[in-house]
Amino acid sequence: MKFNIKEMVRPHLKNIRPYQSNRDVSDKDQSIFLDANENPNGEYRLYPDSNAIKLKSALSIYTGCASAQVFLGNGSDELIDQTIRLFCEPGKDAVLILEPTFGMYRKYAEINNVEVQSVPLNNNFQIETDVFSAAVKRSIAKVLFLCSPNNPTGNCLANIEWCLESFDGIVVVDEAYIEFVPEESVVPLLSKYPNLIVLRTFSKAWGLAGLRLGYGIASEEVATCYNTVHSPYNINAVAQNIALKRLKEKAELYKGIEQTLNEKVRLQSALSDFTFVKKVYPSDTNFILVKFSDAARVYHHLNKNKISTSLRHPEIENCLRITIGNVEENNKLLQILSLYK
Repeated sequence: MKFNIKEMVRPHLKNIRPYQSNRDVSDKDQSIFLDANENPNGEYRLYPDSNAIKLKSALSIYTGCASAQVFLGNGSDELIDQTIRLFCEPGKDAVLILEPTFGMYRKYAEINNVEVQSVPLNNNFQIETDVFSAAVKRSIAKVLFLCSPNNPTGNCLANIEWCLESFDGIVVVDEAYIEFVPEESVVPLLSKYPNLIVLRTFSKAWGLAGLRLGYGIASEEVATCYNTVHSPYNINAVAQNIALKRLKEKAELYKGIEQTLNEKVRLQSALSDFTFVKKVYPSDTNFILVKFSDAARVYHHLNKNKISTSLRHPEIENCLRITIGNVEENNKLLQILSLYK
């Protein structure tokens, strides 16, 4: 498809040069750095590699994409914010979202004074193509955000490639939960659709939410835009080192995913037995959406017993989003629910 990224980037950002450190970090153990006014003592006294070269190389191997296609963020939240700041003029442009979905798309658009236009998903939390087409015809949006698997509904979205064909602007597919259904990834479509950007995170299957580390994959030209505007040293040394270590521990990753998926099946079955549970929705993630007769009462009952869940009512009527915990946590959840009256 014909697509010119330079026409999409905000005009004042087109000629900005990326921050560059003059250091050769590949030989830092043999070098003396007296250029950045750091403390000469301490384990983390030096600034991290501002380009995170080793981490991008490791992610290149993991994703099957070139290192130049990878860009990093302080959590994928930062990349959502960067996307809006890169492509949308405040007070003029808009983003398009399909609701219910991850709330940060709307939040960062509002922070940046960018209009949010919304298309509802159907009762199965899927895209209605005729409704979407009609919305796109009316829309001024430059960026479309798709979350697949979707948060908070838990399902993968169908028709993503159709959306790529139907929408002329930037299409961001947020794959925060893709490790739980890797066969559903749209990364193979990157070579076909230059307007596609894929976002991912280390917060879910990788178990590193406390590090705040996300990454994106796109064409080299698009990735360069992100690598140009990110804050210097936005990925700290601890995050880089731990992520590199985890990327070498794929057996542990897959073991953790298998345990979570097994627990999800058990929890879905057990929850279905409660009379006050009206529906347990299918899930492609590490959480399940559950409809109750009175979600607010169940939520407060759990909260009173020190179990935190996510109340999605009234956006999704009488629903809670429940993360799959470990065996002990899930057993406690079921025990407390058994006491609900």
